Amino acid sequence: MKKLTLMRHGKSSWEFSVSDKERPLKPRGKRDALLVANEFVKFSEIPHKFYSSPAKRAQNTAKIFANTIGFSIQNLQIIDELYDFGGNNVISFVKKLPNSINSVMIFGHNHAFTNITNIFGDQSIDNLPTSGLVSIEFEIECWSDLKKGRTKRIIIPKNLR
Repeated sequence: MKKLTLMRHGKSSWEFSVSDKERPLKPRGKRDALLVANEFVKFSEIPHKFYSSPAKRAQNTAKIFANTIGFSIQNLQIIDELYDFGGNNVISFVKKLPNSINSVMIFGHNHAFTNITNIFGDQSIDNLPTSGLVSIEFEIECWSDLKKGRTKRIIIPKNLR
């Protein structure tokens, strides 16, 4: 059994004149990431590995999440190919994961995460909002065999406020 958890970065700020990769989180983005992390930790499903897009907003969301659930931030890996908005690069990355890892969490972007959720999960969503989280379980032994799984959890910040 393999488990993939996707978390879209928190709401980012457009008020600074920086590149897309450098956009920081808004205060609301930080609060929502914390809300979702506090809800997620209730289920005692801490992933074995954390990966993030190199975008500042994704990394900061990952750090908030890791600190909240007690995951060592030193174990967070920044992966360039996760700076993906369609989903193909993320899917390719997941299919190449070592099979010794059973549970991973990826911090990244839309529309990639909405697309992946709808391709591999058994619950369709229109849009994964900022700080939204989806966990999907797969009855597979090898990540390369990724196929339709079961959507185990969807956590949306507005449902927690």
